[in-house]
Amino acid sequence: MTTNSNIPKENEAMDENYVIETFNLTKRYKLRGKAEKLTALNSINLKVKEGEIFGLLGPNGAGKTTLVSILTTLLQPTEGYAKVLGRNILKEQYFIKKNVGLMLGSDMIYYRLTGYRNLKFFCKIYNINDYEKKIKDMVEILGLTSKLNQLVETYSSGMKVKLALARILLIDPKILFLDEPMLGLDPKISKSIVDILMKLNKTIFLTSHQMNIVESLCDRIAFLKEGKIIKVDSKENFKNLIRGETKIQINVSESRKNDLVKTLNNLEFVDNLEVEKENINFSLRSKSNYPNLFEVINKFPITKFKEIETDLEDVFIKLSN
Repeated sequence: MTTNSNIPKENEAMDENYVIETFNLTKRYKLRGKAEKLTALNSINLKVKEGEIFGLLGPNGAGKTTLVSILTTLLQPTEGYAKVLGRNILKEQYFIKKNVGLMLGSDMIYYRLTGYRNLKFFCKIYNINDYEKKIKDMVEILGLTSKLNQLVETYSSGMKVKLALARILLIDPKILFLDEPMLGLDPKISKSIVDILMKLNKTIFLTSHQMNIVESLCDRIAFLKEGKIIKVDSKENFKNLIRGETKIQINVSESRKNDLVKTLNNLEFVDNLEVEKENINFSLRSKSNYPNLFEVINKFPITKFKEIETDLEDVFIKLSN
């Protein structure tokens, strides 16, 4: 493994406020038939506080799962290292595996067993005492009681995710690593899982490319793109990056829609114009541009005018450009 003089020495104490720290963490893969290696992670430096819900946001292929796999000792880095709960991921894998919970969607449960047998199996592996009562309490919290004795292969996607979450919560880990936990779930189920996670009072490291999930759950967020951290900050500070801009959504009669689009495209204070089936979306560079905008659109039969609140997706688009 390559060393780097900028990486802290092994015996340096971890800041007591942080339970996850990475130091120039890098992962490269050798691709078959190619001399050049693929860099999945490029000098990642992150710190996560105890009790924090930390979100790693990025598109598919950004390196999110690779980072989680390294932090939970499933993979080894090519360069750099990390500390989880103060222990080196390269030297104290047993301690880390014992004290963290990893959820990779619903892939870590057995579909040909009942929900109950899945949970009992994992309780036995982790030597959990009084597991009968703990399983009963946990499935009540997650709304799984009525399905507990059915085969998992009959579960809906949402029920499978809840069972996978129950599995890791039963071992009472100090840190939860959740990789795309709500992928493919309908909004109602996603919200119920978000509500459960927010009540846990645990350190959670969450990866997702679903902006709304990260925005509703996380205290701080890191944006990851092509293996590099673009920025780490609170969600409010991220939003402040483009708070000066104003997003507008308008609707106009179909007969004048093309004319309005052409007119808006020619205005220097209008950016990011997009045409949907019914709506025209765009950004004003400043609220001070409202008088000029109204002067233009008053000539058209506008049927809807709406100012849209800035969200993390807007920020991510801006940071990615």
